[in-house]
Amino acid sequence: MSPEIIPYQPEWPRRFAALAETLRRALGDLALRIDHIGSTAVPGLAAKDVIDIQITVPALDPRLITVLQGLGYLWRSEITCDHHPPGVSGEDADWEKWYFTSPPGLPAVHLHVRVHGRANQRYPLLFRDYLRAHPATAAAYAELKRRLARHLADPEMYSEVKDPAVDLIYLAAEEWAAEIGWQPADS
Repeated sequence: MSPEIIPYQPEWPRRFAALAETLRRALGDLALRIDHIGSTAVPGLAAKDVIDIQITVPALDPRLITVLQGLGYLWRSEITCDHHPPGVSGEDADWEKWYFTSPPGLPAVHLHVRVHGRANQRYPLLFRDYLRAHPATAAAYAELKRRLARHLADPEMYSEVKDPAVDLIYLAAEEWAAEIGWQPADS
């Protein structure tokens, strides 16, 4: 089944805030930051109805798995890293992560646990902030997602096809970040 891209929903930030509060209480000092990332974090951007959350940690500590599973999240142990964008240097370890999903029957949540200071921890924050600051780029990205969802014969290929477009935006975002001295905004 192809992903459904829906118009921006004003309740997405509220859903994130409630989830983040629960995560902060449960994780305590295991989490350095908890951020709303992905398309639902960009006001006005059409998206899948999935809240993406990045938990920034000092290290991939096994206690995180215990706490998150205790909250009902499902650890997807087969997903161990993010894609490595072309032309971005760094170690493979810079793209390691742990990934969790919400339990069946609850609203969709994707938890990405990434180590502070690594390239993959910075990437979604910069991507989000760039789209927030560039509404025309966000609108073009939304249209790309709508067309992919509508026209891809194999829905499993949605992310595979979308990732290079995200990388193009990210490369522009890196230039923007250098120009303005970007630092990640709070959620």
